[in-house]
This record gives sequence, C-alpha cells and structure tokens, in this order.
Amino acid sequence: MLIIKLMRKTIGILVLLAIVFPAFAIGKTWYVARQDTIAPSDVIVVLGTAQYDGVPSDALRARLVEAKLLFSSGYATAIITVGAGAPGDRTTEAASSKAWLVKHGIKSSDITAIPKGRDTFVSTQSYIAEMKRRDFRSVLIVTDPFHCLRATTIANDMGAKGICAQVRTGPNAWGRASLHYLVRETGAYLAYISLGRRGIHLSDHLGQA
Repeated sequence: MLIIKLMRKTIGILVLLAIVFPAFAIGKTWYVARQDTIAPSDVIVVLGTAQYDGVPSDALRARLVEAKLLFSSGYATAIITVGAGAPGDRTTEAASSKAWLVKHGIKSSDITAIPKGRDTFVSTQSYIAEMKRRDFRSVLIVTDPFHCLRATTIANDMGAKGICAQVRTGPNAWGRASLHYLVRETGAYLAYISLGRRGIHLSDHLGQA
C-alpha cells in the first residue's frame, strides 16, 4: 500500500508540474512580448523569416521597417541581417533584408548580411560570431513580440546583452499574432531551456522564426 501511495503521489506531482511549468512559460512569453525596453546598442540584428525570390514576406518586412526606424533614430550605427534560404531559393533572407534596407535609404556599408541559419539558434550563433569579431557587446534584436523571450534568452546565453525590439506592424505584431504562435513559441522556448542548453538542438526552421 505504501508503494502505491508513493506512486500516486509521484504521478500527481508530475502531472502538476506538466501543467504548471508550461502555464508559467506561456505567461512569461506573453509578459515579455508586452515589454518595450529598447535602448541604444552596438548593433541592430534583423532575424530572418520568409522571403519570396528576394521579396520579403509581410512578417519580414515588418521587421525591416522596425530596424530602419531604430537605425534612423540613432539606436545603433550598424545593422546585421541574418538568415539562409530554403532549398531551391535563389537568394537568402539575409540578402533580401539587406536589399530592402538599401532600397529604403540605409547605406550598404552600414549593413552586414549573414546568409546563415534557418532557425533561431543557428541564426543567433552566426550573428554572435560576427559581433565578437567586431567587439560588439549589446544588440537590439528585431523580431516578433512572442519570439522576443526565446530570441533574447539564446543571445544572452551566448554572451551578448540582448534587448528585443518588437515589430509594431505586420501579421505578428501585438494584437495580431495568433494564439497558435504564442503556444508554438512557448513550446520552442521550453525546448531550448530544457534541451538546447544541454546541447540538444531542435530546429524550428518550419516555424515563423
């Protein structure tokens, strides 16, 4: 009987944790998405997302609009665009992003395009390496509100001082993003802090970031 009671108690605790921990993570993802704490930094990074033959998707264009505004407002003196291409693409997210920024008035010499990464982890590795090469320490990460927690957590874990500059327009801006996006990002954040920090990398390239 004692063994059965212990098993029931253990199962009860595990079930409680399985409910409480994800609920806490959802709340944290939502809370961070509501914050607006941008500050001057060494560099602005535009995380890649879908582009179509050189034309940024609505989600990527929203990030580029925000990056241009931040740069023009003097929050940083350099921009890094990051992101590879899908199989069969003739260009990359990074190249498409740089081309858009140049077209809209940012000097090419102020932008570094890194055509690597089809997920947040690899993209972050790529731009952090460039930051270290240039002795940059702080970064404004331009991305979607629900992506902020995971993007800044990974950047901070890799040694940068990451601040999220969330988009204010586009399909993933606050008040427009779907509940599915919130749940997905929460799951990806939990996967990173439980597995990613232990060297088990789960790609999110099929998602939105």
